[in-house]
Amino acid sequence: MGVSAAETAKKHEEILDKSIRLFRQDGLNVSVGEVMKAAGLTHGPFYNHFSSKEALIVEALTRAMDRGSSELEEYPKTERGRRDYLDTYLSSAHASDLKGGCTIAALAVEVAREPAIAKPFTEKLKETIATFSEHFPWARGKRQARGLAIHAFSSMVGAVILARAVDDPVFAREILDETRKRIG
Repeated sequence: MGVSAAETAKKHEEILDKSIRLFRQDGLNVSVGEVMKAAGLTHGPFYNHFSSKEALIVEALTRAMDRGSSELEEYPKTERGRRDYLDTYLSSAHASDLKGGCTIAALAVEVAREPAIAKPFTEKLKETIATFSEHFPWARGKRQARGLAIHAFSSMVGAVILARAVDDPVFAREILDETRKRIG
């Protein structure tokens, strides 16, 4: 008896969900076997879902970055909405959530070492910046808003990366707080 299309789609989604959590936590060197085990499957059916590990990484990253961008919709398109988003992103809880936190902060450095993955990552990052700059009020003029959004987003991601890297929770909180103050 074969597997239904719905069951196959459900397994595919499970593989993507588990893989991005593992990639965020442990990096892109996570093996296909580890991903499949986390999804409750054996290694064998992997190639029924993806042509390669690289294809899995691209699809998982793309999906996770799309979800991150869509989370902006939870915040009103107001100054207050932007402040609330910044507060959430630059929180200690977000910085310490390696499995579920920002995919960009977790994997950007690794993506830089993977040329085949850098192109789709770049396209999704451009979309993320566009969404970020268009969703919230920034300043007069689209070009100025884009520049401010790039600056704010880059600062946010960098702050989360550094807060995760240090072994001093007080200093980590200071990194997040000072970044928050400066990007308004």
